[in-house]
Amino acid sequence: MNTTNILLMAGGTQAGLGQFIPLILIIVVFYFFMIRPQLKKSKDQKKFREAIAKGDKIVTIGGIHGKIVELQDTTFIIEVEGGHKLKIEKSAVSMDSSSMIGAEQK
Repeated sequence: MNTTNILLMAGGTQAGLGQFIPLILIIVVFYFFMIRPQLKKSKDQKKFREAIAKGDKIVTIGGIHGKIVELQDTTFIIEVEGGHKLKIEKSAVSMDSSSMIGAEQK
């Protein structure tokens, strides 16, 4: 091999690195616009579910309105209209709808 071939081969590796810059930028943009907000929303929902106390009015993901009567580790017992009681999972509470009910009461 002569020196010209060696120099051309070395120059090709630097050009290869330049081809990955757009891919890296796409991944960074995807992280900041898609993944990061979803992680923040998930963290806020977890904090909201942990802060719910007895007597709070909630709305489930399925649209059931009720008042918390009893708290357990992973479930609630809520009282709905008519005095009926339902046992639901904490993960079934909708943060958006429940916070709207709290804003209407104030």
